[in-house]
Amino acid sequence: MPRPVSPLIRHDSVIETALRIIDAEGLEACSLPRLARELNVRAPSLYHHFADKAEILRGVARAIVVETRMPDAGTTPNWIEWFVTLSLNFRHAVLRHRNAAPVLLRFMPRDVLIRTYEQSALSLTEIGIPADQCVLLLDGLDKLTLGAAISEAAKDPSEDGRLFGTADAETEPTLATAVALNRKSAEEIFAETIRSFLRGAAPYIPADAPPPRSVTGMTVADLEPPAAS
Repeated sequence: MPRPVSPLIRHDSVIETALRIIDAEGLEACSLPRLARELNVRAPSLYHHFADKAEILRGVARAIVVETRMPDAGTTPNWIEWFVTLSLNFRHAVLRHRNAAPVLLRFMPRDVLIRTYEQSALSLTEIGIPADQCVLLLDGLDKLTLGAAISEAAKDPSEDGRLFGTADAETEPTLATAVALNRKSAEEIFAETIRSFLRGAAPYIPADAPPPRSVTGMTVADLEPPAAS
């Protein structure tokens, strides 16, 4: 059958539908036949836009990441809290789509994030962090944030927000006592982990050094380079 002059489906609509299915029913429910049914097209039509299912999942990963909003410098007191807020915003984006979190392990869109890293590196050098130390901070933040978000997303709903919830007072008394005394939520502990990392990795930078101002109010999508014409 010849390809139609006008596409029957939009690229973005396929990604949106895939993410909606995954959010509601899990990753296993998102198959090409299911997508075709939801879009009211034949499955081969999807190949007009995507080489295979993997390319669709790359689009899903990108759709999650670009929801991340850059912090507002006007309400962020210093550089550390700016990066804490950015990390929290990414974590929130992942947890809004927790069923899709495993997709990020395989299809993390580094090409989308590279402009965010560039802006972050610029901000770090402007407050006095040597250029050769920027990768240490950016890579550490990347691993801490992605790892924490996916770990939280993978928890059983009954364990949501709980830390070391299986600690038993009889067999793990020290850990169980520590858990009982903890008053911080999983999100608060994550935020403090980011603060501790930044203070330890750049102890020579004043804690009250200003946050970056050039990306206030943007999302990660706003930092993407324009598409080639």
